[in-house]
Amino acid sequence: MSVLIAATALPCGLLIGLLLGALGGGGSVLAVPALVYLMGQSPHAATAGALVVVAVGAVSGLLCHARAGRVRWAAGATFGVLGTAGSYAGSRWSAALDPGVLMAAFSVLMLVVAAGMVLRGGRRSAPAATGDGAPEPAPPEERSTPRGWPTRLRQGRRSRELTRPAECGRRPEGPAVPRPRPLRTVLTASAVGLLTGFFGVGGGFVVVPALTLVLGLEMPVAVGTSLLVILVNSGVALATRAGTGSLDWPLLATLAACAAAGSHLGNRLAGHLRPQTLTTSFAALVAVLALAMAASTLPGL
Repeated sequence: MSVLIAATALPCGLLIGLLLGALGGGGSVLAVPALVYLMGQSPHAATAGALVVVAVGAVSGLLCHARAGRVRWAAGATFGVLGTAGSYAGSRWSAALDPGVLMAAFSVLMLVVAAGMVLRGGRRSAPAATGDGAPEPAPPEERSTPRGWPTRLRQGRRSRELTRPAECGRRPEGPAVPRPRPLRTVLTASAVGLLTGFFGVGGGFVVVPALTLVLGLEMPVAVGTSLLVILVNSGVALATRAGTGSLDWPLLATLAACAAAGSHLGNRLAGHLRPQTLTTSFAALVAVLALAMAASTLPGL
């Protein structure tokens, strides 16, 4: 490994880990183009080597989230195990694909990731305020209760309303909990595993919304739990690719160590950065890289 490549690996690894720790995924999308275009790796070696970087970065971020209590171990392990078949199939399929076709497909994936992150960020920020930027009004029961009343009276009024029988077939208001859908969970987990095995990415951009919509986890918990799913899928995909080609282990070790440090830093900075700004900036970077990859790959097909 040359000094120039090592110097390139340092900032790339830090950026990958930073995004993994702050967003719970997405940073691994940068690993493959960085390995191919900046460090001279072949597409097949890059997709396999990216799994090493993803796994190490996921471990570092997972430990931080676990200490904060934001990991649901049973749900994450189950989701990861359900995706092992897709991860195995994706790894085998990727190894047999033409390198040019693989990179063209990867550029399409990057555009999908960029669009999905922008849309998800817009939906997340929409209910935060009213149209003129003012905070949402308080619920009716809080507005109608004088501020001078004791808190116990206000809580008692709310508890009576929540326990009041439903009238005229109407359900009492409360947080919507998604019903367990085994088939939907299996299909989603398999699709995530397929992405991990085929492209060498963690799939956090799919895992986080899947954990919130399918399993009903809150966003901070989904981000932490997604790293466990990424670790399981990456391990299976890497084991499947073992012996299929030579990897530059010194380069990958440097990149992975920087990703681990960046993931720890990203986890600490997550509470001090605006998620929407970070997500939008990352999506723009991914879109630019995807268009550049497509422009250099598609003419040769």
